[in-house]
Amino acid sequence: MQIHEDSAQDFINLTNIPFTVDDGIAARARIGLVVLATDHSVEHEFRLVVNMPGVAVYQSRIPNSPTITPENLRAMEPHITDRTDVILPGVPLDVVAYGCTSASMIIGEERVFELIHAARPEAKATTPITAAFAAFRATGCRRIGVLTPYSDEVNQFIRSYIESKGFEVPVFGSFNQDNDNTVARISADSMRDAALQIGSHDSVDGVFVSCTSLRLAHCVADIEATLGKPVTSSNHALIWHSLRLAGINEAIDGFGELFRLPA
Repeated sequence: MQIHEDSAQDFINLTNIPFTVDDGIAARARIGLVVLATDHSVEHEFRLVVNMPGVAVYQSRIPNSPTITPENLRAMEPHITDRTDVILPGVPLDVVAYGCTSASMIIGEERVFELIHAARPEAKATTPITAAFAAFRATGCRRIGVLTPYSDEVNQFIRSYIESKGFEVPVFGSFNQDNDNTVARISADSMRDAALQIGSHDSVDGVFVSCTSLRLAHCVADIEATLGKPVTSSNHALIWHSLRLAGINEAIDGFGELFRLPA
């Protein structure tokens, strides 16, 4: 350490002070999250669940329209790589999660992974629908009751996509909204009532609530207790899958069956 004294001003300037470094706040896992510009909820739900020491989530925002249409969802494709690239440049990430359920299906999961890996080849990649499929398998669900906020144009694509992956969708419900800012304000009571209505059918093994703008993680356990069936949502599944892909495997209480299970 060097000490420079300036007696005229009674000033001491200490330079080259010795220091040590530790592993930082992400000693166990770094998760990158690409959030829609219009999303109100996914970061909130990640913070709600991911509060264990040594695990950190780092976000960027991707341009998108608040109007949820297939064309607007597909328009995010050219931006996924650069929005991934700005998350902690030069620092390895364990996982990158792209935070849009419907766009992941319209663009295609494998294409989203390709675009993420163009910026972050070292990271594992996931999307809400990828995570939901992993959650269905982990909880043993094949016949899925689906709840979305979307318009019929988007819903038709979503049902077909889920069924193309080997799952059945015997019951499908929607709030029929195409504005993401409205979707973000749909109340927890409304979602709970709709999920219970959909899940009450004997033809359904479990319930999936689609859209990262919907806030459901905090009441999944309560809905499951009433239904007696597994329940997950886009954010709920995405958080669980991101943690499991990052090697964070401990059970987390208070968020339903899924968070007691491995991927």
